[in-house]
Amino acid sequence: MLQITDLQQEQKIAPLLRLGFRPFFLFGAVLAFTTVLYWAGFLQGHVSWIPSVNPIWWHGHEMLFGFLPAIIAGFLLTAVQNWTGIPGIRAGKLGALFALWVTARVLLFTDLGISMFAIMIIDVGFLLASAAVLAQPVLKIKQYRNLVFVPLLTLMAVANVVSYLPLLGLDAKFQQQGFYGMAMLVTMLVSLLGGRVVPFFTANGTGNSRLPVIMLLEVLSVVSVFTLFLYFISGVSLPPEFIAAVCFVGAIAQSLRWLRWRPFTTGQVPLLWSLHSSYVFIPIGLALMGIALLFPERFVLGHALHALTVGAMGGMILAMMARVSLGHTGRQLGAGGLMQGAFVLVVLAASLRSVGMFFWPQYSDVLLQAASLFWCLSFAAYVYIYWPILSAPRVDGKPG
Repeated sequence: MLQITDLQQEQKIAPLLRLGFRPFFLFGAVLAFTTVLYWAGFLQGHVSWIPSVNPIWWHGHEMLFGFLPAIIAGFLLTAVQNWTGIPGIRAGKLGALFALWVTARVLLFTDLGISMFAIMIIDVGFLLASAAVLAQPVLKIKQYRNLVFVPLLTLMAVANVVSYLPLLGLDAKFQQQGFYGMAMLVTMLVSLLGGRVVPFFTANGTGNSRLPVIMLLEVLSVVSVFTLFLYFISGVSLPPEFIAAVCFVGAIAQSLRWLRWRPFTTGQVPLLWSLHSSYVFIPIGLALMGIALLFPERFVLGHALHALTVGAMGGMILAMMARVSLGHTGRQLGAGGLMQGAFVLVVLAASLRSVGMFFWPQYSDVLLQAASLFWCLSFAAYVYIYWPILSAPRVDGKPG
């Protein structure tokens, strides 16, 4: 239990810097909708291009290596406090880590004459610093089960380096290797964390008992995605039939896993059905990727990938941010009408951007516009609702 002096010290810290989820959730969500808003405006000819880097690279990079790492860091650096019982990073140290993330975003959007190599070091440094901060309390109490997230963050840093290589004068193929590699790593992270929290939250929220874990499904779900990561990040040439088979095995395992969590019992609980409606985009995305690999002349692999990035990652992030932001500020769990609408909009955005454009590419322009609008509205709604929550002290007076 915290002593009075601990609470007095807490009062001296700005609320936004009292725990990792606060700045990273809030400004990660701001980046999520402003980046897509700017990108959509550029595609429609409404805004001029400001960043000095390639537009396609900037959009993909800032969503994969700007938005996603912010949320991942915010979640893990908050969760590690619960896992270990050791107070999480806060105050000046948290502010410095956040400043590292912000600096990379600003430098990539502006042209201040700083070398791309220096920008890469700053950007990659954020992921490595987050991994180091996460590792310290885990190692201190020898909680090795949760150490798995440290190498994951390190591999994300590697994927980020690979994505920068075309900007440093190397082959353009490294862009796709870095981007797709990162997408597979985050999919694996969502799969690992989802396997922990989704069935647990579902059982508690619906009053149903949890079914025992089938280890084969757990292993296949993770190994299939990690195999895809190795394939994409390495750039090796393998038979498309083999990689498609890996995708289909992963899709089947993830589907069975998800169904055993009883998603159809969650319809009356928005903070639950939002998790399930997002997670299902993992098997959808893997299945679409398998189809695209087998029939590249008819289907675009990038559309399939967006089922993972927009649906599984974007949707799961929105649902988890809504839940964690309430729980860690001392509030009751629940989602009002506006937040429920945001959950629906992000699912619509994912459906249009992935399934819609995958099967009906002739309508790509209108589908992309609608998906971009729905995405922006969903994350803007989160910022509108949670800005006053994240920037204020906990309502129960506790630290954090």
